[in-house]
Parts: sequence; C-alpha cells; structure tokens
Amino acid sequence: MTVDDTGSGTDPLAADPGEDPLALRLEGLILGAERRYTPFQAARSAGVSMELASRFWRAMGFADIGQAKALTEADVLALRRLAGLVEAGLLSEAMAVQVARSTGQTTARLAEWQIDSFLEGLTEPPEPGMTRTEVTYPLVELLLPELEEFLVYVWRRQLAAATGRVVQAADDEEMVDRRLAVGFADLVGFTRLTRRMEEEELGELVEAFETTAADLVAARGGRLIKTLGDEVLYSADDAGVAAEIAIRLIETMANDETMPELRVGIAFGTVTTRMGDVFGTTVNLASRLTSIAPRDAVLVDSAFAEELIRSGEAPASEAEAAEAAAAAEKEGEEPPTYRFALQPMWQRPVRGLGVVEPWLLTRRDGEPS
Repeated sequence: MTVDDTGSGTDPLAADPGEDPLALRLEGLILGAERRYTPFQAARSAGVSMELASRFWRAMGFADIGQAKALTEADVLALRRLAGLVEAGLLSEAMAVQVARSTGQTTARLAEWQIDSFLEGLTEPPEPGMTRTEVTYPLVELLLPELEEFLVYVWRRQLAAATGRVVQAADDEEMVDRRLAVGFADLVGFTRLTRRMEEEELGELVEAFETTAADLVAARGGRLIKTLGDEVLYSADDAGVAAEIAIRLIETMANDETMPELRVGIAFGTVTTRMGDVFGTTVNLASRLTSIAPRDAVLVDSAFAEELIRSGEAPASEAEAAEAAAAAEKEGEEPPTYRFALQPMWQRPVRGLGVVEPWLLTRRDGEPS
C-alpha cells in the first residue's frame, strides 16, 4: 500500500496504539467489527495475494500501515468480494481496481463533508460542561443506520439513471464516446474575494453557489459532473436543456446580491466519459469559452448553436425568425416559437484550439423564464 490516493489527508487504516479510547469505540461502532488482522493476514484470509490486496487498498485510498493490526473482518470480506468478481470473470482485474478507486474517491469526499459540515455542527455540546466526545458516540449510533440506508437508496437511484442512459445509447462506442453538451459556470473575481473575505464567509458563499448550481442542474435534467469551488461543470444530452440551465444560473445569481457575477461557456460534441468525469476537446472548448465570456453572459460554440437551430430551440437569425413569423401569419398559422436567441461574436484564436467562433446565447424576449 502507499499514500492516500484520495488526497484527503486522512488515513482510513491508521493504527496508532496511543489512540483515544473513544476514537477506537467510534471506529468499532462504524465498522461493526474490531481490529483483528495485519494487512498480510487479511490478504491471506481473503485468499488474495498481498500484491493484489495492496492494489485494491491503494485504489480505495488507504495509506500504508506496514503490518500493524488494524484490519477487520469487513476488510477481509471486501477483498474476497472484489477478487471473487475477477475470478468469476465478471470484472477484469483492471476494472475491479477502477471500481475500488471510483468508490474510494467518491465516498472519501462524502465522509469528509459529513464530518466537517454535518456532524461537527450536530455534536456541539448542548449543555455547559459537556464535551463534544460525550455527544458524538450516541449521535453516530443513532444516525449510522439511517445514513447507510439513505446512501444505498441514492446510489441505486443514480445507478438506475446511469444504466438507462447507457442502454439507450445507439451503439457500444456511444457508451464511452458520446455527443453531449458540456457547460462550465464560473464565479467572476473569485480570487479577489478570497483576499478580502473571512474564511467562514468564503465557505458559505462557495457552499451556496454549489448548492444552487447543483439544484438547478438536477431540476432541469442535466448532470453535475463536479464542483471546483468557484466553478461547476455540468453536462446534458440535449442542447436545449444545457442552454436553459446556463441562463437560469445567470438569472438566479443575478437576483442574489451576495453572489458575484457569473459567466458560462458551453460546447457541444464528442465527449469521453471515465469514472463519472468527462474529457476531450469539447470539454476544453467549454472551459475556454467560459474564460472569455462577458460577465453575466453565456457563450457557446458553433456546434452548440447549430444544435439549437436544428432542434428548433433558436432561429438562425432574427431576420429568419421575422420571415418565418410573417409567412405563418400570411397562411393563418401560429408562428414558430423559439426559447433562445443566438448572436454571432467575433471569431478569435483560442490557445490550443485554433480559431473559434463563439455565439452569445440569450433568452428570447417574451419567453417565460
């Protein structure tokens, strides 16, 4: 095993003989078992080579503990299950390691958030003279089964949604390399804010931004890929959905006096997906568009603009929209309705991507927000 791959700075397998007795009691409560095995003993009990066990533990983000007795029956069972999936031919060894890594990285972040932001507040001593440690154990004892059930429920829901998207893919290649709309939303002047705001204020602002963005993306049918403090990355299968998310983000932040201005960049094209993240030229282009977007505005690439026009979400130009409306009125028909407007901007060179033709995306006048 090696250092923690999650970058969280924690050591899930730490074994310090001088640890606080309460820490050991909490560990036993959460893990549901006592420390019994060294890494070598755990690997042998699971019927797994030490080399493979180490690969799994590294992937899960567990730090090197030498041969300290810090592992439980649950650690043995986890090794046995992963190795069993490989032996049965259900997963390749590389895929099993990837499963361990994706699970470890995701749950490490979740655990850190729950302790830092959730349990820390709940375990404030309710009465003078009480210590946090006196409150923590009974609280964790009550919360643990409920949080565990909730975690499994949300995971199953997310797994069902992701499986549905894969099944609907046109072919095997589309499962990995798909055509998506990818959007970045970035808070303007965030670096300056970090120099003049207190840490607590800054944390509250970032949390409010991430929460607002996550709610809007989910409600409109997009997928939040990741948050980076002052920036969020999201994707959508449909260009209209991505456009609506972007404009609503701008509108929502503009109505909040505590929030900085926002800028959004969106690109449409082939995207490679790995471990819940997205990669490729389309993602890079969306990032570059964000960096050159005006304040409180949305810039999109030409492929995204073409997709909106093709789907009837936006006219190719206002002149074309006026002509279509006049023709419909002449025939006694309802004129076409468009949700969005597109305005071509000056072509410009973008580092690493050549010359790009950005379009300014806005909501059409009179369209409901």
